Amino acid sequence: MGNGASGQHSRCVYVDIHGKIEKIIFTPHSSSKDIQETIAMAAGASSWTGVILKDKYGGLVTISPSMASNSTDTPFKVQVIETKIVKDPFTDNTDLIQSVVTQLSEQLNRVLRTDELKENITKRLDALEKRMEKEGLKTVEIERCRKDVSELRNMLYETKKFSTESIGRQSSLSDDKKIVYAHMPTYPKYILSQETIDYLKKPTFDIWHWEPNEMLSLLEHMYHELGLVHEFNMNPVTLKRWLLCVQASYRNNPFHNFRHCFCVTQMMYGMIHLCNLQEKISKFDLGLLITACVCHDLDHPGYNNAYQINAKTELAIRYNDQSPLENHHAAVCFQILSQPECNIFSNVSEADFLRIRVGIIALILATDMARHAEILEKFKHNVDQFDWNNDEHITSLKMILIKCCDISNEVRPMDVSEPWLDCLLEEYFNQSDREKAEGLPVAPFMDREKVTKPTAQIGFIKFVLLPLFEAVARMFPQLDSTLVESLRQAQRHYEKMKQEDDAKKALAAERRVSTAKQES
Repeated sequence: MGNGASGQHSRCVYVDIHGKIEKIIFTPHSSSKDIQETIAMAAGASSWTGVILKDKYGGLVTISPSMASNSTDTPFKVQVIETKIVKDPFTDNTDLIQSVVTQLSEQLNRVLRTDELKENITKRLDALEKRMEKEGLKTVEIERCRKDVSELRNMLYETKKFSTESIGRQSSLSDDKKIVYAHMPTYPKYILSQETIDYLKKPTFDIWHWEPNEMLSLLEHMYHELGLVHEFNMNPVTLKRWLLCVQASYRNNPFHNFRHCFCVTQMMYGMIHLCNLQEKISKFDLGLLITACVCHDLDHPGYNNAYQINAKTELAIRYNDQSPLENHHAAVCFQILSQPECNIFSNVSEADFLRIRVGIIALILATDMARHAEILEKFKHNVDQFDWNNDEHITSLKMILIKCCDISNEVRPMDVSEPWLDCLLEEYFNQSDREKAEGLPVAPFMDREKVTKPTAQIGFIKFVLLPLFEAVARMFPQLDSTLVESLRQAQRHYEKMKQEDDAKKALAAERRVSTAKQES
């Protein structure tokens, strides 16, 4: 299956710079000037310098996002055209400009000088490996060395992948994600039909039919339709920019990607309408729910908390093994909001912003499955005597709702939910393969040699999803005939699939026995 990723597709061309083949990567949204400046910088020239591309026959190649792709065997030859700076008759600033250009060029050359970095990392890697082999270190020291080696290998791998598009970005493990706004693309304004507007409110909504720009417009529509733009006095332009920054902060993982973010948010939007929550809780709380859904998996690396903790990653160390991913998602959320260009809550009071921050962090942290039993039991304790005026009860409800939406794929129609399972298993198998390679514990439900689609889902539906949604249906009975019934159908579907798989295995075993008897 496709991975459901919603990131923009990058393109690349190969260029010949003084006999050296370089790979230039750009997106369809890059301008011709951006690409020309990138090639100029790769050639060691300033961004003001003109460049010409020629094909292998000497023909000129137009520099644009739509120019033809090539290969390392047919690179475009780069010809640098020096641009002379004309002196102003009134103010002669030539020397100053040349000095600035020279400094910028030197800084850029230092950034692009990766060979020295790779050589340094390789030497450090060799030294650490020899130290582990020859010195017979104690167990603790060996573990420390192994971690250093792993980090250096990752650094070396990332250095090999280095290209000009990575300049200015920070470590992927850092909470301090920096988004460059100068060239942030825009998305067109879509006119939604009434059919689409009504369909968006239903749990049966098919999230696979929508392109990234369309999903951004649908999310924007949710904020307007629920009255959140008015409630928080949001600047509509800032809302658009914030959504674009959020999209850019989701990685191209098989499962935990921007489409998953949209899927979870759409389910929350659907449950708000299905349960008529607009009349039961404040718009302020609705805003927290929707925004927490949008941000709940920001910058997810594709490896879960168990891996982070067992591999002793930077996130696990920073957050003391306590929900490292969820803490990271929340930190990235507010790092984006700390940028004035993207702060959709810039017009609220300081007191309200503090409430927003506390509320969103609590909801994102609630998505950690390690807290599932704790949050579910607290909600079940309140559900039969729920007090809509009790802040603690409302918080418990919001936590259980975001948990439902985060793992809600199986309440959708089978043709919508089953592709998500393929994406999830792909991400699980990627993690288990890496865990085996690094000598880390492997969860059985992630092991490609042990898990199947039915075995992955039957227990999860029976022991996690059904108790969760049945508890919420006690409070909102209308969910029983919709979401809960869909889960029961999904359970029957996977139980039937398991029976068929078992029958095929039994038949294959009988054939092997029969063949063995005939050969003997």
